[in-house]
Amino acid sequence: MPLELLLLGLWRLRWRIVGAALALLLVGGTLVMVWPRQYVAEAVVAPAETTGLAASTLIQGGLVMPGGLLDTRAGGNFAIYLASIRSPEAVAMLARDTTILADLTRLKREGVTGRLRVLAGFPPSPADLDDVDRWLDRNLGVTQSLATVTTSLTIPHPDRATALGILNRLHAFGEAQVRASLNELARRRIAALEARLATERDIYMRNPIYELLAQHQRAEVIARADEIVAARLVSLPSVGIWPALPNRPLLLVLLAVTVPMACVLLAACRVLLFGVPPEPVRRGGARLGRLAVARKREE
Repeated sequence: MPLELLLLGLWRLRWRIVGAALALLLVGGTLVMVWPRQYVAEAVVAPAETTGLAASTLIQGGLVMPGGLLDTRAGGNFAIYLASIRSPEAVAMLARDTTILADLTRLKREGVTGRLRVLAGFPPSPADLDDVDRWLDRNLGVTQSLATVTTSLTIPHPDRATALGILNRLHAFGEAQVRASLNELARRRIAALEARLATERDIYMRNPIYELLAQHQRAEVIARADEIVAARLVSLPSVGIWPALPNRPLLLVLLAVTVPMACVLLAACRVLLFGVPPEPVRRGGARLGRLAVARKREE
């Protein structure tokens, strides 16, 4: 079909396109405005190994073994920290120390499917750890900065204080998990070295073991004393005064751009499939035509 005919068909369908676009904009805008909003708690963290005074760096510098006790790359303890805040242990901690189970139970009952199940006589079951696990995996945002080594952690929740509390607890839990693993590793190695010293009689073997024992004891002291072993807080967890999710202005702008384009595209497909629609008859022209016919009949 030539472009001129396609444009002619779109012009003849212009009022239908405008009406459909206005209707879709009204429906979409209503859904955006009535959709429940949530507060978003956010914190910016960086791997502790990025500073020369980090516990991992100090421990690594005091060991003589190849590779060291800890991996000083950005993916070492920091990767364990990120995995810990998504682990089943973190889910159990949230279920135990927060009101997330009650919140998820309420959301399940107040949702569309939940209301239908209540009306049908099959109310949804209370939320369990699997629901919390799915909620955490779906809502916890971990965004790596492209320009720096920092990472943004975000968590949304309808209640402002709850969102902030959950993010604080997840950060503290990840740090505690990494610290516990480091302490346990140091204790096991110290116990093994002390057991070897208790049975070793050769003085030429005992001196290197004493040096290695001192290094691991130093590593344990540093891990216990430093408050940060995995993730250094660049920006403390905070939450905005106003709900931020969903982003209503952005969604309305996207609707205003995409809906007219979609309506024009559908109208173009209609013209390409069924041809150019006939030109609508104007009311004034139809009235004049009827008057002319009536005059001819009278004559």
